[in-house]
Amino acid sequence: MKDEEIGIRSATFDDAEALARLAGELGYPSSADETVQRIGRLMAAPGNSVLVAESPDGRVVGWAHVFGAARVESDGFAELGGLVVEDDLRGRGIGTRLVAAAESWALDNGYRCMRIRSRAERNDTHRFFEGLGYGCSKTQRVFDRSLSVER
Repeated sequence: MKDEEIGIRSATFDDAEALARLAGELGYPSSADETVQRIGRLMAAPGNSVLVAESPDGRVVGWAHVFGAARVESDGFAELGGLVVEDDLRGRGIGTRLVAAAESWALDNGYRCMRIRSRAERNDTHRFFEGLGYGCSKTQRVFDRSLSVER
């Protein structure tokens, strides 16, 4: 399969099973039902786009999520919330096409900066983004806490 044979389009609910499968390859196991709920939240919230890479036979082989981020302390930016290409198709330009589509979305929505976060141990991913012209601007730690509805 050649890069130019891959189409990029907006995700639909019908893509949920493929998006879930690919999220698992990224290290985030998900069910199709969970993915339908997540896509629904993203589609309902302004400032989000989920893009899919589709093979000529209609198979979803990659996806990217891009969103706008506003901050008090700095200008807003677009952020790549997730990017994955089917494992056996990596290195064929599909990820590059998805990032370019996300960058186009960002520009169309008034953002002049794209931010990407990547796990520290994903060295191949870091090299991929560096090859696209991205540079590491800071190192940070991410803190999570599960919240209860009971307070």
